[in-house]
Amino acid sequence: MQTLIQSVLAFQNTSLESVDVLLDGQQIHTVAPAGTLPTTPDRQIISGQDKLLLPGFVNGHTHSSQVWQRGLIPQLPLELWLADVFDSTPQQLEQFYWGAVSTAIDTVLSGGTCLMDHAYVIPGREIETMDALVRGYRSVGIRAVIAPLIQDMPFAAGFPSGCLLPQGTSPKPAEQQLALMEALIAEFHDPDQGIYIGLGPTGFHRCSDALLQGCAELSDRHQLCYHMHLLETRAQHRVAQERYGMSAVQHLSNLGCLSSRTSLAHGVWISDNDIALLASTGATLVHNPVSNLRLGSGLAPILNCLQAGLNVSFGCDGAASNDAQNLLEAIKLGTILHRISDSDYENWITPEQALAMATVGGAKGVHLSDRIGTIASGMEADLVLYNLNHASMLPRTNPLQLLVLGRPTEVVETVWIRGQKIVNQGQMLTVNPNILNQVLQQRISTPEQKRSAYDNIESHYRKVMLKP
Repeated sequence: MQTLIQSVLAFQNTSLESVDVLLDGQQIHTVAPAGTLPTTPDRQIISGQDKLLLPGFVNGHTHSSQVWQRGLIPQLPLELWLADVFDSTPQQLEQFYWGAVSTAIDTVLSGGTCLMDHAYVIPGREIETMDALVRGYRSVGIRAVIAPLIQDMPFAAGFPSGCLLPQGTSPKPAEQQLALMEALIAEFHDPDQGIYIGLGPTGFHRCSDALLQGCAELSDRHQLCYHMHLLETRAQHRVAQERYGMSAVQHLSNLGCLSSRTSLAHGVWISDNDIALLASTGATLVHNPVSNLRLGSGLAPILNCLQAGLNVSFGCDGAASNDAQNLLEAIKLGTILHRISDSDYENWITPEQALAMATVGGAKGVHLSDRIGTIASGMEADLVLYNLNHASMLPRTNPLQLLVLGRPTEVVETVWIRGQKIVNQGQMLTVNPNILNQVLQQRISTPEQKRSAYDNIESHYRKVMLKP
C-alpha cells in the first residue's frame, strides 16, 4: 500500500516547503506542492498538519559495543582513556547484539535512520561478532554500515615515542586482517537489506602502510566506504611527524587512501593544507563534538572545513566517550561550539546548514548519497516526522531553529527506513525497548580494572605530552 503524507512542512534545499510526499514500497514516489496529490482507496493517508518532515540523520561515527561502558570510563585524555576501554570491552556475543540494538534505538529516536558502526570485534570470533551486530541492526530495522576495527600494530604504537613502551601482543599481520575483511564482506555485505560492510582501519597510528593500502584496494574493488580515525589528538599529530616526517593526511593521500568513499572521524588536529587536500579528494570529515570535549581532544576546525568545501557530517562517537547516543545533542553542540573560534558571525553554522550536514553530508559520508539524505522522487524512504505541537517545539516560531538549537525531547513521531515504518506515535514498532532496559539492568557491577598491561603508560604520557 502506498502512503501519502499530506501537506507537511518539509526540509527541501536548505529551506522549508509545504508539500505532499507519496511513498511507494521502499522509495519516495512523488514530491508535489501541498494539496495536489489525490487521496485514493489504496493509499494510507497521514496528515502533515503541525508536523515537520526531514530526511533521516546519519550517525557518521560510533562504536556500538561501548553501550556497556556508558558512564564507566573516568575523565581522561584519549590515550589513557583507551586503556580503560580495552580492559572493560565486552567479550560476550549477546552484549554485542544488545549493544547494536541500543545504539540503533537511541539513534532512531533522536532522528537518525542510518549509522556507521566502527565496530570492535572479538579476536578469533570475528564472524560470530559480526553476526550478532547484523542481527541486532536488522531487528531494529535501521540502515547500518559496519566497519570492523582492524589494526596490525600494537597499542604502544599510538603514542609519541611509543617504542619506549612495552609493545605487548601484536595483532594479526596485515595480510591476515585483509583476508578476514574479504570473508566478512562476502558473508555480510547486503545492501538490499540495509546492511553494508565498510573498511575500518582504526587509524594510521596503529596501522601499517600495507594495511592502510590494502583496505583502500578493497574499498576500490568492492565500492565500499573506507572509515578511520584521523588526528583526533595532539599525540596522534606528533606520531605522524615522528613516523612520516609529514602530515598524516598527506601520507594517506600518498598511499591512495583518500577518495569520495573515505570518511574520517574527528580531524581535530588537521591543518589548513590538510583541509584543502581532503576537500580536493571528495572525502568526508565526521565531526564528533561531544566526545572531542569529553576527552579534551580539542576543537575541530569545522568552520574552515566548510569554507574550503570539505564535506562534514556529524557523529555521536561511542557511548564510552559520549555517555549517550543522541544525534540532536551532537548536532546542537556542533552547531554552536564553533562560534567561539570565529568572531565573524556571518561564518557561523546556521540550523539549516547543520541539518544539511546531518542529512546530505551524512549520506555522502557513508557513500549512500544516491539512496538517502534528501526528500526527492526516486530516493529511498528514510524519513523522520517530527511533532511540532510538542511542548519543547513551542511556541511556533522557527521549527528548524527549535529542533537544532532548542532541547527537543520525544519529538520524533514517525520514522520510515527503506519505506518500513519502524516508529509510530513515538513508539518503536520493531523491538520492545523495555526488554532492552531489562537486559541493561542485569549488567554486573563495574568490573575490577585490569590495568597491569597499561600500568606504565600514564607516566610515559605525562612525560612526552605534558612536561616541557
